Amino acid sequence: MTTTQTDPAIRIARALEQSEADRNQSGEFPELTPNARQVLARRYLAKNHEGEVIEDPEGMFRRVARNLSQADLLYGAGEGQRRETEEKFHRLMRSLKFLPNSPTLMNAGRELQQLSACFVLPVPDSLDGIFGSVLDTAMIHKSGGGTGFSFSRLRPEGDIVGSTGGIASGPVSFIRAFDTATDVVKQGSARRGANMGILDVTHPDILAFIRAKSDGVSLQNFNISVAVSDDFMRKVQSGEDYELVNPRDGSAAGTRNAAGTFELIARSAWATGDPGLVFLDRVNRDNPNPQLGRIESSNPCGEQFLLPHESCNLGSINLARMTRAGEDGRAEIDWSALDEAVETAVHLLDNVIDMNRYPIPEIEEMTRKTRRIGLGVMGFADMLVRMGIPYDSDEALDTAGAVLGHIRRRTTEASRALAAARGPFPEWPASAYNNDAPDAAPMRNTAPTTIAPTGTISIIAGASSGIEPLFALAYERNVMDNTRLTEVNPALEAVAKAEGFHSGEFARQVAASGSLQDTDAPQWAKDIFRVSHDISPQWHVKMQARAQAYIDNAVSKTINMPAEATPEDVAAAYIGAWQGGCKGITIYRDGSKEGQVLSVPGPQAKNGAEPAPAGAGRPEPRSRPQSVRGVTERVRTGHGNMYVTVNFDEEGKPFEVFANQGKAGGCDSAQIEAVSRLISLALRSGIPAEPIIEQMQGITCCTAWDEGVQVKSGPDAIAITLRRIAGGERAAEAVQPRLMPPDAERGVPAADGPRCPDCNSRTYYQEGCVKCPGCGWNRCE
Repeated sequence: MTTTQTDPAIRIARALEQSEADRNQSGEFPELTPNARQVLARRYLAKNHEGEVIEDPEGMFRRVARNLSQADLLYGAGEGQRRETEEKFHRLMRSLKFLPNSPTLMNAGRELQQLSACFVLPVPDSLDGIFGSVLDTAMIHKSGGGTGFSFSRLRPEGDIVGSTGGIASGPVSFIRAFDTATDVVKQGSARRGANMGILDVTHPDILAFIRAKSDGVSLQNFNISVAVSDDFMRKVQSGEDYELVNPRDGSAAGTRNAAGTFELIARSAWATGDPGLVFLDRVNRDNPNPQLGRIESSNPCGEQFLLPHESCNLGSINLARMTRAGEDGRAEIDWSALDEAVETAVHLLDNVIDMNRYPIPEIEEMTRKTRRIGLGVMGFADMLVRMGIPYDSDEALDTAGAVLGHIRRRTTEASRALAAARGPFPEWPASAYNNDAPDAAPMRNTAPTTIAPTGTISIIAGASSGIEPLFALAYERNVMDNTRLTEVNPALEAVAKAEGFHSGEFARQVAASGSLQDTDAPQWAKDIFRVSHDISPQWHVKMQARAQAYIDNAVSKTINMPAEATPEDVAAAYIGAWQGGCKGITIYRDGSKEGQVLSVPGPQAKNGAEPAPAGAGRPEPRSRPQSVRGVTERVRTGHGNMYVTVNFDEEGKPFEVFANQGKAGGCDSAQIEAVSRLISLALRSGIPAEPIIEQMQGITCCTAWDEGVQVKSGPDAIAITLRRIAGGERAAEAVQPRLMPPDAERGVPAADGPRCPDCNSRTYYQEGCVKCPGCGWNRCE
């Protein structure tokens, strides 16, 4: 690019500078967006016993800064020095240049005081050990954390149990126990926890594990990944067999063809998004504390590979606020601001370890031994836009390397400075850091850089997530009065207005797909404002690999693929990630998970056709035949037993629903009858059962328990029954992932996915998470 008046980078810089000045976003303490304020009020700000918010955002930042600054007193600081630290922490967070992970923002200075985001727990091969870990999991989820496990030590299904002479049920059955525990323990009465389940590819039950989520219903609280070695990956390429090993005694348990297993993994991920891969040889080459054991698992989103009972204490620098105007008129990286942010952030995260109240003693002991922190980034895509750099370009890769390499060096320096003042982490003498390298010096923290999911804190900061591309340039949001608004990316809106290509028609075009590619925008804008689905999977993998080269721990990133991608494309991404030095990989093919998760609003049409005119193709309910066949189930509810009947049509699809609330009369029976009639009308009009279930599930009135399932209301009972019956039909057909038939429709925009259970906005899938851009709800953080 030339530095002339027509340089797109100069155009963008000028447009954003003016827009941010107009919106009061360029000062030290920028205005929080309405979306950020809504997220904070719903999930972060302190509330009284009646659920009323009693804290404002400024109070939250001050509460966290004051609480974390108190750790300085443990190392000889006086009250005046503590207040100085409090001010530094407050300015860093309130400027939105850095935010710690959600549990720290929520809990610091409050009764819970659990500040860590994620944990890894051991799963030993004994019944006491397994259910001891289930209990620990419940305690962690109750406190707001997520958990990761390796199930590779559990003996396979059908193996002997020496103590009883019985038969083992295998790791997949025990994963379900953890999943059920997660299902019934809500975090802070707001959401369920998230888990990562890992099984080694050499385990005899590996095929059952690969297929564990293929029905689209099972293990909804788990991400799952297969652990593979370099030797396995080489045998995939050569077509050789590899050995299966019984973990009970290390004995040989047969062989499988590596390429065949790898193909099944790729096909399953193509069909459902699971499993991912983790490259444990690569992980353990970077294990800073091998004296404490081999790393076998990660946290739920795969960016923190941890030893058993380690925790991660995370925070992210907002790169969107680390640029300044250069002499040539283009935006450039503000290295001095970045240095200041890194130094203060490392100090803050180290203090988190001391101020944390850990859920179980074993976690506190291990965390204090290794003092892991995880400093990462968000707003990378925003920074590239500001600098006029396309995401899928060599310049973007070089920028990622320069920024992340700089952060890694400065983070190491800051950790060494803390070690000089406070002492190194206790395991440092035996660690891999204590070597003969000329620059070896004691460090305060283990593996101090990572790139974590930033789904909610990036909404608070008004930034893009992690190192992900922009997801969509427009999305719909449900505001408080149930009005649905379409929000356009503020940078795009500012540039479009400044350059004269903003119009009502332009906004409509962007809203239709979330992308600029089918609009009348100039080509330079299309190149720079590219979104995830505009970028090839190869570039996604390249960016993750480049970032990994400069990160101590790992990188949470999703490799997005279009609906028309093939299982071979998935396999190629897996091979590319391994060859590129990634520590793990998660792919998501558009539409592969049951109920597509995409936040792009607007008219949807198949195969590129124009949306139908209003009223055209209106669904008409089918007439009811003289007789139909069905199933009736009893469900216990808070208002007594409910009997739910689901009848099926000639194709075996749910056709109508009848529900009876026992002997209850009056309003209860009338409302249940009305709900049943509307469901039946929808089913007979061709609406699938799944979106009906999604709209009713979770509606809460008086709760009860029915065969281990929490039933929250009458409508929830109907949703549970409908899912049991319809889900059972699907599960029987989906024992193995199936390829899309050759004549199936592909490339259909996927806006009919699930809505957020909190605000009813469209959700989307990124960084291994289901997220809501409207209110910050997610299923993984």
